[in-house]
Amino acid sequence: MTVTAVVVGNPKPASRTLTAATYVATQLSGAEPDVIVDLATLGAAVLDWSDDGIAALVEQVGKADLVVFASPTYKAAYTGLLKLFLDRFAGGTGLSGVAIPLMLGGSPAHSLSPELTLRPVLTEIGGTVPGRALYVVDAAYDDPQAYAQWLAETGPTVTSLLGGRS
Repeated sequence: MTVTAVVVGNPKPASRTLTAATYVATQLSGAEPDVIVDLATLGAAVLDWSDDGIAALVEQVGKADLVVFASPTYKAAYTGLLKLFLDRFAGGTGLSGVAIPLMLGGSPAHSLSPELTLRPVLTEIGGTVPGRALYVVDAAYDDPQAYAQWLAETGPTVTSLLGGRS
């Protein structure tokens, strides 16, 4: 059974970023995510390295077969909130599954942001990033067509990678 997780670094809880990440995870795995981490709801615990609840979330996400990491684009990069969470993962071994970098932004001007900023961190902590990172213009976050080409190109590789994990 494939374990799927979503981690969202939007400072606003229950954001469009969360909706987008959940959609991508569901499309790739065929089921709702098993673990959803909406970092905005965790408050100051994200800053406390001794917090057992955050440590447990890091462990769950690290062991997941598929994880969608999502953030809005802030200053051409992902949020500091997501960075705080990602810093908890051990280098090279903290993430054992397929990692999908997803960012939403106001215009296509920052479409390389997830590829240039988020992807390198996910690979550094051990994730396997198939294909290119995903960028969606914020205004189209709820339009399946905004994801269709990326899903058609990357979905088969994700399926193949997940099939090898069973």
